[in-house]
Amino acid sequence: MSYREGRFWQPDVTVATVVVRDGRLLVVEERVNGALVINQPAGHLEPDESLVDAALRETREETGWDVRLTGFIGAYQWKAENGRHYLRFAFAAEPERHDPTRPLDTGIERAVWMTPAELDAIRDRHRSPLVWRVVADHLAGRRHPLSMVQQLA
Repeated sequence: MSYREGRFWQPDVTVATVVVRDGRLLVVEERVNGALVINQPAGHLEPDESLVDAALRETREETGWDVRLTGFIGAYQWKAENGRHYLRFAFAAEPERHDPTRPLDTGIERAVWMTPAELDAIRDRHRSPLVWRVVADHLAGRRHPLSMVQQLA
């Protein structure tokens, strides 16, 4: 496909948060095509939504946690085995408050806190290679100011 030929290609735009509390990472177990996989709180950008708002919304919907974003980790491009292309924007966050009565998004079995070592030990269950790459960058101290991500009206 070529823009010059009048055909357009669009990746799936997603957001993810790396939420840390007492050295543990907030992750979700979710059912995808019958398999139970591990992911960060993550999901698709919705129309007219900013990346920051999407990250806050997805974290709340998938975990019941309200968080405060503290930095931008980076943007990641990945092509899945099924041929779909993903463009993920990842954010660092701190937990603020939890609503244990909030129902979790469809497909989410539970939210759980794991150490980086526990998460690394189950890489075969990660939803995609993006999960560990984003965590590894976070653990390496990769952070940029949130002002790097701008929403223009």
